[in-house]
Amino acid sequence: MTDAYFMKLALKEAERAFAEEEVPVGAIITIGDRIISRGYNMVEKLNDPTAHAEIIALTSAFNHLGAKYLPEATLYVTVEPCLMCTGALYWSKIGRVVWGADDEKNGHLRVTGKEWPFHPKTTIEKGILKEEAAMLLKSFFKAKR
Repeated sequence: MTDAYFMKLALKEAERAFAEEEVPVGAIITIGDRIISRGYNMVEKLNDPTAHAEIIALTSAFNHLGAKYLPEATLYVTVEPCLMCTGALYWSKIGRVVWGADDEKNGHLRVTGKEWPFHPKTTIEKGILKEEAAMLLKSFFKAKR
């Protein structure tokens, strides 16, 4: 199974968020080829500004494994994580983070610059299905305006 395969599943989670009038961001966490958790933005639904897709997926993964660290796991998220989510990913010691579209306004790179905000052993891959992820976001915000 490829990064594109799992990112398509994360995009399906983002579409769920869109359908519920949430900012369309979706996340999947895997270990090997096995999905251990999913999440999508639930900020409005839960009235909680921390209910980002990554946080929902991380909490589910911790509960599923009964562990607080995810060194063997990969997070697939449709949009570059914000600073809050990056902090949570750091503390989770996640092995790998893969994202689709960059977030020019709220992504962690805009705040931290070129510093490495992830755990030292975490690797990243970006730009997987970025056009699809960006188009979903653009469609959402266009409909809101």
